[in-house]
Amino acid sequence: MPEAPKESSQHLPTEYSVADNNKRKLDFIEDVTKNADEVQKSVLAEILSRNADVEYLKRHGLNGQTDRESFKKIMPVISYEDILPDINRIANGDTSPILCSEPISEFLTSSGTSAGERKVMPTIEEELERRSLLYSLLMPVMSQFVPNLDKGKGMYFLFIKCETKTPGGLLARPVLTSYYKSSHFKERPYDPYTNYTSPNETILCSDSYQSMYSQMLCGLCQNNEVLRVGAVFASGFIRAIRFLEKHWTLLCHDIKTGTLNSLITDQAVRDAVMGILKPDPVLAGYIESECGRDSWQGIITRLWPNTKYIDVIVTGTMSQYIPTLDYYSNALPLVCTMYASSECYFGVNLNPLCKPSDVSYTLIPNMCYYEFLPVHRNNCISNSIAMPKSLNEKEQQELVDLVDVKLGEEYELVVTTYAGLYRYRVGDVLRVAGFKNNAPQFNFICRKNVVLSIDTDKTDEVELQNAVMNAVTHLMPFGARLIEYTSYADTNTIPGHYVLYWELSQNGSTQIPPSVFEDCCLTIEESLDSVYRQNRVFEAIGPLEIKIVESGTFDKLMDYAISLGASINQYKTPRCVKFAPIVELLNSRIVSTYFSPKCPKWTTPGLKQWTDIN
Repeated sequence: MPEAPKESSQHLPTEYSVADNNKRKLDFIEDVTKNADEVQKSVLAEILSRNADVEYLKRHGLNGQTDRESFKKIMPVISYEDILPDINRIANGDTSPILCSEPISEFLTSSGTSAGERKVMPTIEEELERRSLLYSLLMPVMSQFVPNLDKGKGMYFLFIKCETKTPGGLLARPVLTSYYKSSHFKERPYDPYTNYTSPNETILCSDSYQSMYSQMLCGLCQNNEVLRVGAVFASGFIRAIRFLEKHWTLLCHDIKTGTLNSLITDQAVRDAVMGILKPDPVLAGYIESECGRDSWQGIITRLWPNTKYIDVIVTGTMSQYIPTLDYYSNALPLVCTMYASSECYFGVNLNPLCKPSDVSYTLIPNMCYYEFLPVHRNNCISNSIAMPKSLNEKEQQELVDLVDVKLGEEYELVVTTYAGLYRYRVGDVLRVAGFKNNAPQFNFICRKNVVLSIDTDKTDEVELQNAVMNAVTHLMPFGARLIEYTSYADTNTIPGHYVLYWELSQNGSTQIPPSVFEDCCLTIEESLDSVYRQNRVFEAIGPLEIKIVESGTFDKLMDYAISLGASINQYKTPRCVKFAPIVELLNSRIVSTYFSPKCPKWTTPGLKQWTDIN
């Protein structure tokens, strides 16, 4: 099995060391993709032999077998709820080898939810090595397409999130927070590709305002050194630009005077920023003149003129932000470099300057053991994908290995990890776009069953339906009932927000006051999961909007769907719409609009039973 390239102990920023490092990483990708199936067999055998004595594998009767055939025959394909009792035992302090022979070092909180609360994934210390490996592959790949990136800096807006502790004392936090707080990030050896404008102290500040302000200030002070800009998600980068729109006068004052705003109270942040901030009236004046223009089109290339590309995720639901990014950047290349989740890091984009619609990720075979469950579209209008929560024996036999997927086919990703997940359904739907040697390359299509998403929120059809049903109780005293509804993730506003289109029937003559519809908006928001509510409180998502449409609107929608080829016998109203002509049809028939009057309640970091330690 090809080994991951070892990091050089030499920290000298010479051209030779950069070129040598790039070659080693690219050779590694070549090796593991050529030998993809052999690597996968080895990975599975290693995982199973290491964990032969864990309770979970014994419970299912694997009995120390490490071959692929026995594993597939004996071990079930599972979802989060299947292992939740085991996860709760670990969280409550059981240190016996339940899922993994290695000690569980912490839990990683997912943006996915179960029963309205964030999912938590067990992880082990060595997973940080695998995450670091994947990160180390990104810039060697990128350097093939954009030269001399080691000659400047990256301006990335990176943040930590809330942490909790389980009753057993283990930390539970998002995967990126775990990584940024680890020695792998904080004490990383010299690498010109990880030379960022943001000092570590600004990234590790738990106060989101102070962190954003200080990172933006440092990025502006070093504007001519910046060669690439980015964030994790497209929505996060747009939020940073929106922050600049609101606060550029304060930032310019700091640059002009060489003093730091008194609202930045974190001493570590102040010390780090003051190491960069110097009085620069000329730069302050330039930023003032650019930000003071009527139009902010191209603001990124105006303020950071040497920027080559924007590094953000714009696949899946994040594709809705592409027009906004194009506007702010004068259509700089949008680069999606990697594919990862809380469960495991998976792959890299080997053609990073491709169009966002063509992004595909090559799964690195030694990250985990991969399997793929075929999926099928079930509605030609909503284009939604619904997968059963549990699989029967026949469906379990349909799973195929990494090297056996078929070009153009769509699959749900199933993984077996070093940290104790076995045949676990990640929930991502992927389409095979091509191959790198013997390793497939996948387009990310969507999260299964998700109908609405603005940021890290993922609202499925069942959650939306329950929320709407809770809300319509406000209409009953007025003799009104909901005839039909659909939804839309509107990202034309910053931040984006959920829109619901309601068609009503009213028997009574009493007019429904606007406050009642506002109550409906708030009730829906209160009914959605903790990830949505947290994003609302932190202004990553705007107030939910209900648009009342004319009577007969959804009949018109059905007529339009049938004109596109939908079967009248099988047609059902899509619970989410994305197709522009359909959105235009709905918007052309609006009678009135209402917004949620305030933020929904959110008082914990999404884990009710555990304590916030921030």
